[in-house]
Amino acid sequence: MAWRRMSLMCVSVGSVLLLAGCGGSSEADVSVDSAAASSVTSTAATTTEATTLPPTTTTTPLLPPPSAATAAPTTTLTEVEFERNESYYFVSPDGEFQCGIIKLPNRTEAGCQGATSPVPPKPDSCVVNWGHGIRVENEGEGAFMCSGGVVYTSGEEGGDPVLPAGSQLSKLGYTCNTTEEDVTCVNDETSHGFTIAPDSNTTF
Repeated sequence: MAWRRMSLMCVSVGSVLLLAGCGGSSEADVSVDSAAASSVTSTAATTTEATTLPPTTTTTPLLPPPSAATAAPTTTLTEVEFERNESYYFVSPDGEFQCGIIKLPNRTEAGCQGATSPVPPKPDSCVVNWGHGIRVENEGEGAFMCSGGVVYTSGEEGGDPVLPAGSQLSKLGYTCNTTEEDVTCVNDETSHGFTIAPDSNTTF
């Protein structure tokens, strides 16, 4: 009997201890789960707060518009000095012809000298250079020149100024116009004159 009573007590004590052990484990798990939940909630709150911050706005200062570039000064025809000793000299835009509107003791004339083609036959009366220039005088049509040298040059060091393409020079009753390819000079009173270019020419 005593042995049976002691056995029952041991069983009872073991059961109590077993129940106590299970109960302790349950409380610990609840505590751990609560702490983990709190940590997740805190992390979620922190993440939400971070993602809901207003975006940073960068303001770029407005710059004043760039000022217009100062145009390079251009030389106008009126600023070019063509006059020498009561005559006017210039070079064609392509540099092939030396031209002038000149005043001589007994007449005025306009002409250009330089190589041109075609050239009419040389007259018997010409004993010097022929076919290297055309001129128009006070009377008559433009005509090829018979000349012993360059007539339409001022002789200034550095040469004479270029009459730009599309320009006009009117002096002493004559008007000369230029293009990129040719020069035309006309007697304002008679309307006679010429057009000269390296590969063509006309007299009228």
